[in-house]
Amino acid sequence: MKWRFAAAALALLLALPGAPALAFSDTRAQEIAQCLPGELQTWNDGRDTPSPHGAWLFFYAHAGAPDWFSAAQVQAVLQRAAQAWAPCGLPVQVMDDAQARTHKPDPAQGRVRVQWDDAAVRGNFAAANLTQRTLNLSPAMFALLRQRNPRHPAIETLQMTVSHEMGHFLGLVAHSRRCVDVMSYYDDGKGKRCSLRDPAALKAHVEYRSQLPTACDIQRCRAANGLR
Repeated sequence: MKWRFAAAALALLLALPGAPALAFSDTRAQEIAQCLPGELQTWNDGRDTPSPHGAWLFFYAHAGAPDWFSAAQVQAVLQRAAQAWAPCGLPVQVMDDAQARTHKPDPAQGRVRVQWDDAAVRGNFAAANLTQRTLNLSPAMFALLRQRNPRHPAIETLQMTVSHEMGHFLGLVAHSRRCVDVMSYYDDGKGKRCSLRDPAALKAHVEYRSQLPTACDIQRCRAANGLR
């Protein structure tokens, strides 16, 4: 089973070359920190399921990465995502490929290889392959982002992408319909748009989606894993 962070989902970033990052609004910050009754909405493009493991190990292979991302930077991105998902209740450990090769396997711990592989994402920024246990990132799409919008901090897009794909391994199969959630898509490709507390807020930001899981993302993750 594969879940992809679609190129279309980041069309706004590609369409605004040189656009400066805009200040986060109070409304957006509140949406990230709060999950109000009725806000757990998805696009119904899948059903959340319990994680097959009570803990996860994500190990990173740097081969093929764009030159502007160091191995330490990408591992830091993975670590931030792991820490941000911790309130879900499923421990996530991060290490590099060399460490993983000497790490004693833990039967309770699912292992995911994080790698750069354009063939595995097929024109998307990233893809979580739940069957093969790989989190695949696209050098070509990040190169395109750098070309089209060189002033945009690509590390932020990488953070959002990694956090999103990690959520799929933790049981969040469906995509959120709340614009700010890291697990969201902005639209369903059929004319329907994601939801916001302030409908005008989306236009005020180059990227409205959070880089890390929101309160609603965490609540969904806990519910999927029976940790209400």
